[in-house]
Amino acid sequence: MSCSSSSGSEEDDEGFESYRKGGYHAVRVGDQFAGGRYIAQRKLGWGQFSTVWLAYDTRTSTYVALKIQKSAAQFAHAALHEIDVLSAIANGDPSNSKCVVHLIDNFKHTGPNGQHLCMVLEFLGDSLLRLIRYNRYKGLPLNKVREICKCILIGLDYLHRELGILHTDLKPENILLFSSIDASKDPVRSGLSPILERPEGNPTSGVTSLIEKRLKRRARRAVAKISEKRASMGGTVEARKSDRNIDGIDVRCKIVDFGNACWAGKQIAEEIQTRQYRAPEVILQSGYSFSVDMWSFACTAFELATGDMMFTPKGGQGFSEDEDHLAMMMELLGKMPRKVAISGARSKDYFDRHGDLKRIRRLKFWSLDKLLMDRYKFSESDARELSDFLVPLLDFTPENRPTAQQCLQHPWLKDKDSTSSPNESSVEKVNVGMSNLKIKVGK
Repeated sequence: MSCSSSSGSEEDDEGFESYRKGGYHAVRVGDQFAGGRYIAQRKLGWGQFSTVWLAYDTRTSTYVALKIQKSAAQFAHAALHEIDVLSAIANGDPSNSKCVVHLIDNFKHTGPNGQHLCMVLEFLGDSLLRLIRYNRYKGLPLNKVREICKCILIGLDYLHRELGILHTDLKPENILLFSSIDASKDPVRSGLSPILERPEGNPTSGVTSLIEKRLKRRARRAVAKISEKRASMGGTVEARKSDRNIDGIDVRCKIVDFGNACWAGKQIAEEIQTRQYRAPEVILQSGYSFSVDMWSFACTAFELATGDMMFTPKGGQGFSEDEDHLAMMMELLGKMPRKVAISGARSKDYFDRHGDLKRIRRLKFWSLDKLLMDRYKFSESDARELSDFLVPLLDFTPENRPTAQQCLQHPWLKDKDSTSSPNESSVEKVNVGMSNLKIKVGK
């Protein structure tokens, strides 16, 4: 989490064991940072390296997101790298108009577990992942998808063309709306009065709040079970779950989380990108550049339009998760050109000298437009237009993929009156994305 209004999941938390020397800093509501400039309000979320808190900036009278890094040396090094990237982004965009999160401040804070590097970022709303979940994985109206895609592409064009920065982990979780879906969780729209001092008799810290959170979660689950039992006796759960209207939601958004970002030509890792959004050249280790972000963007756009991930690979008997992933790509996009297939340091792990997969021999090909029509019930025109936009971004040859600047000129992004989306009620979702399409040959 970088600067969101709510944590990514209610089902997990950062755990008690990481609040120790070298780990997280335990924060209490009302705690002061940077000589009293920032006052902690509530926890927004957490990640492997840090926790993120809503804070009130007493100097500017605004709410901000305070990201507090773990104190161990390796986490401090990662934070310094992220601060360098975010500083370059902020310095190149003084008007804060490029659809990329803005760094406001950074400083060091000393606590019982060590010295923590802290970043102050503009406060934003929910992630696109939360928006997808809020919409019950049904696929957003295409006019909303277009608006979101424009914002992402403006951000990518700025990062790639003007700064030479690769994000390397673009996905719905790392793109945040300008504001919260639920206005009551937005400190500005809800009219929340800032907490300026620690509440009396409230010693709650980041650790003890976890206990409260787990107790509340258990209570919610118990209530949900009772409600389901009542519904099964008279009425249905579905009757209570009316379709959510997202027409009024502001879908302007910004790219966040630059912990894994790098400058072109200064790659810091061979394996980048979250699995489902990973480009083929990363799997094959054949080198990468800006086009890996464009591949991830296409996967994200598909997920917004359908509610499903495009690729959800799994290992099986006699084949690896990577090989399954490559097979799924080819089922959707056609056979990978031999020149590309054998070009990487790991190509021999998956392909024979003819450019065929070694352990998955029989593929079921299904073009993207046909997939959109058959599985997601898109109209023929909507399927064709969206496919025309996405397929070039999924070219197996990285240099053939259009740039963000070129994508912004694509006809599909032009304003349209259509608010069409797939008819969710008429299609039973089959697992996710491109799973379960192939016949696999074992050892």
